[in-house]
Amino acid sequence: MSHQTPLGSSVPQANCLDLWKEKNDQLVRQFKVAQDTGLPLRRQQLAQDALEGLRGLLHSLQGLPATVPVLPLELTVICNFITLRASLAQGFTEDQAQDIQRGLERVLETQEQLGPRLERGLRGLWNSILHASSLLLELLPALHHLAGLQVALWLSTDRLGDLIFLLQTLNGSQNGASEDLLMLLKTWRPPSKESDAPLTLQDAQVLRDVLLTASAYRQGLQELITGNLPQALSSLHEAASGLCSRPVLVQVYTALGTCLRKMGNPQRALLYLVAALKGGSTWGPPLLEASRLYRQLGNTVAELESLELLVEALSVTHNSEVPLLLIEVELLLPRPDPASPLHCGTQSQVKHLLASRCLQTGRAEDAAEHYLDLLALLLDGSEPKFPPTPCPPGPCMPEVFLEAAAALIQAGRAQDALTVCEELLNRTSSLLPKMPRLWESDRKGTKESPHCPPWVSATYLLQGQAWVHLGAQKEAISEFSRCLELLFRATPKDKEQGPASNCEQGCTSNVALQHLRAAALISRGLEWVASGQDTKALQDFLLSVQTLRKLDRRDEATALRRRLEAQTKLSQENATWSLPLYLETCLSWIHPPDHETLLEEFRTSLPEPCDL
Repeated sequence: MSHQTPLGSSVPQANCLDLWKEKNDQLVRQFKVAQDTGLPLRRQQLAQDALEGLRGLLHSLQGLPATVPVLPLELTVICNFITLRASLAQGFTEDQAQDIQRGLERVLETQEQLGPRLERGLRGLWNSILHASSLLLELLPALHHLAGLQVALWLSTDRLGDLIFLLQTLNGSQNGASEDLLMLLKTWRPPSKESDAPLTLQDAQVLRDVLLTASAYRQGLQELITGNLPQALSSLHEAASGLCSRPVLVQVYTALGTCLRKMGNPQRALLYLVAALKGGSTWGPPLLEASRLYRQLGNTVAELESLELLVEALSVTHNSEVPLLLIEVELLLPRPDPASPLHCGTQSQVKHLLASRCLQTGRAEDAAEHYLDLLALLLDGSEPKFPPTPCPPGPCMPEVFLEAAAALIQAGRAQDALTVCEELLNRTSSLLPKMPRLWESDRKGTKESPHCPPWVSATYLLQGQAWVHLGAQKEAISEFSRCLELLFRATPKDKEQGPASNCEQGCTSNVALQHLRAAALISRGLEWVASGQDTKALQDFLLSVQTLRKLDRRDEATALRRRLEAQTKLSQENATWSLPLYLETCLSWIHPPDHETLLEEFRTSLPEPCDL
């Protein structure tokens, strides 16, 4: 198929080609001015004007039949247009894919190879063009540049199979060729442009280097998440040696620190984290990783200091960065997900981590203050709430209240703990069963019990503990009884309520529920003993040795010994289970310190009866 020149002769076409080329070069220079402008709004406006100019030029070129002399310029304009459009949009879209496809179809038009559009996807178009015997050498620089943008688009959308196929084709080998993405990018050599070629916004060789760095970083991060640490270390080193801006280098150094920590090399990890903190203003990820490193080293003071600095860093509002005006590494990176070591969460999530670590390490006063700050932050609406079904290890809102109450009791602020518990019950009153109706059903002999979230029982348990610390036995026993009433009557109904939330799943595991019941029984039993009601104490779980000896109840003591041994065995079997932090804290208050001694006393003083 032959095509008539746009204006009927080669001379007018040559004149038009010069004018079109000059227009492209003028727009590229306008873009360079926009890059050097220090005023963000002016910079954005100049870039937007350049984009509209390229759009108009491309419309003029593609409004005429495709011709070989014009194609190098047309493909260059497409590359410039896609580069600027993706940069201003801060990402690739389907529109860029259509721009690439239209350019490839125009190339095939000149070679009389354009078939039905529906039969040719982008991969098929690239295969046809790069294997065409009639492909002119003067088209190769622009085609390779366009291919680089295609690689960037497929990389950003995780189409690795198509990406590898294209790079193999560009390198002139497919069958038996390497499928190592980094090796293929290193092997790829975009042809050099002629000195009089149309100007480009971004050189194809620079684009290749950006693609290599971004691919190495993405690959290293994925291998780090999946646990392939040696390969992750290699890929991340490759990324660190590439075209990294300061923000990207901070991320790469942080990932290297994580990798080396997991490989058992904390000193080298610390060096990279220090470099990351010196390298830019994005301090969140390296500070979080530093806290993990210090925790692994057993340096609790440094760990908590890192978390405090992280909370402070996340409270600072950073100025939005000036949008990129080229295809750079940042544009090709995935957003950090919760599984990524670069995900440091929100200020409230880090504040919770700090508070919980203070509670776990015996710093009850600090924990209490951090928890109160956290509740204020969450309840005033200035910070996004914890999601109802958070990704581990994030808590749900009721657990934050319960941990805060436990920390306040531990810090000797029982009255404040009661206030926190009352606030939790008030905010969730619609979920609570009507207790008079529950007890009325009991008197009538009915077996129906309303559904009640398990953390409600835990709230009553902690209220009981607060009253214990205040010396109010009657109130404490009442709260422990309410806790047990809900646990033994409402919990079986829970299984019929459908899927539970993550918060309830954390509280309703068999291990957690057993420990919650045991804590309430022990607590109430101890209060019965303290008030001199030994007979009632015998009805509760794990009675004290003093009570049994006082009443000389050897049969019950023998049964208790067996239950005590069974509980010890259960605790050992479930040692790997992680209990909610508030429950662990509560159990630390009531667990007999001489548990093993008591068990040994039972064994020696109450031998097993012989079977006759």
